[in-house]
Amino acid sequence: MNHALQIAATPAHSGSPVDLLIAFFIVGLVPVLAVSTTSFTRIVVILSLLRTSLGPQSLPPNIVIVALALMLTGAVMAPTFAEIRVQALEPYAAARISPAQALARGAEPLRRFMLRQARPTDIAAFARTARARLSSPAQAPISVLAPAFLVGELRAAFAMGFALALPFVVIDIVVAAVLMSLGMFMVSPGALSLPLKLLLFVVADGWTLVSGALVASYR
Repeated sequence: MNHALQIAATPAHSGSPVDLLIAFFIVGLVPVLAVSTTSFTRIVVILSLLRTSLGPQSLPPNIVIVALALMLTGAVMAPTFAEIRVQALEPYAAARISPAQALARGAEPLRRFMLRQARPTDIAAFARTARARLSSPAQAPISVLAPAFLVGELRAAFAMGFALALPFVVIDIVVAAVLMSLGMFMVSPGALSLPLKLLLFVVADGWTLVSGALVASYR
């Protein structure tokens, strides 16, 4: 009976203290990694800029913006996550590899994803900052590739946000010009432009178009 309890209490696989320390460290970094090494940053920034362009600062609420960003991130990252599951998580769960090996295998699909999105000029700039000699962008370590990828995501987010904001800016300018020409200085342009912007966005099926464009912006 005691022998059976000892067997049941034995973990499926045990690692060294260093492996366990690495595992706990990675678990603590999961939120940061989810933001900085996936498509989440670009998507949530663009959705936030879109909300600002529409006018109401609290609609949709932050929780809705974040939820939609997470769902779209899951759609974009699905092939990468599937590769990580097959190459790292399943072998680790089956006790065939150590936590350190699982980390190395899981980082490779994520590294390839970031490499496809990062610009070679950004990689070269951060390689100079890190004093790393690279013969090609493909040889960039994670310490160089991750900030290059994040900067590229912010650049792409602001560029797409600018394109999305232009139609709404035109509506604001037209409404303000019409009110001034009519001498209606006491009427706030935002009070009239907001319904027009919402109507334009709904008629154009804006949320579907923006969501599809965000997913399609990744190669």
